[in-house]
Amino acid sequence: MELCLNNKTADYHSGSQIARVLTEDWMDKNMYCPRCGNLHITRFENNRPVADFFCPVCNSEYELKSKNGPLGKKITDGTYETMIERINSNQNPDFFFMSYSKASLTVNDLFFIPKHFFVPDIIEKRKPLSSSARRAGWVGCNILLDKIPEQGRIHIISGGRVSDTESVLSKVKKGIELETMDINGRGWLFDVLNCVNALPQQFTLNEVYEFESVLQAKHPNNKNIRPKIRQQLQLLRDKDFIAFLGNGVYRKI
Repeated sequence: MELCLNNKTADYHSGSQIARVLTEDWMDKNMYCPRCGNLHITRFENNRPVADFFCPVCNSEYELKSKNGPLGKKITDGTYETMIERINSNQNPDFFFMSYSKASLTVNDLFFIPKHFFVPDIIEKRKPLSSSARRAGWVGCNILLDKIPEQGRIHIISGGRVSDTESVLSKVKKGIELETMDINGRGWLFDVLNCVNALPQQFTLNEVYEFESVLQAKHPNNKNIRPKIRQQLQLLRDKDFIAFLGNGVYRKI
């Protein structure tokens, strides 16, 4: 996998157009399908509203978000309502997030987030554009990357180092086990998974209960937080993400 961006492709004046052409050209020439392992993904025609790339073998669709410099904890996306509708209808594509250097024309980081890790809670509503703006009143959104469980942020390139393809495919396959079409159930599962991720390798049920107030704030209509926690831990156990050792003790797998 080549990490250099091809500057010859960027025959544009707009900085955003140049960035888009450079990064999409790199993906077209270098990226494989992280779902099926096909050696290449293909660009859609320009201005497609939902996705940028697709795999001609498994038909998976991908959207690319790129940024000059570190990605940080959030990244700007499009219209808020459109993103929420896509998530709730399970019609959103998988995402690639790329960090590149405009100065050195290199790709620094690239990670993949499967679409089923997207829930409304990770979409932040931005303030409407002012009345003086060309699109006055338009409301955009941010994708809160730090709210996505680590199992859903699969690094393909990290700090300029390329991950082994088989390792990436294995992590994607494992992450698919967490897929559910139920948005509410998905939110609960990932909320509890984030709690588990914050704990040591071996942890207790009481340690997970310490997140009760956090989970109650996220799910104010649920009056049975502790039973819900136990339900999600059982799901994670059934999917081999954690093991139950007995006496209220668990271990991450």
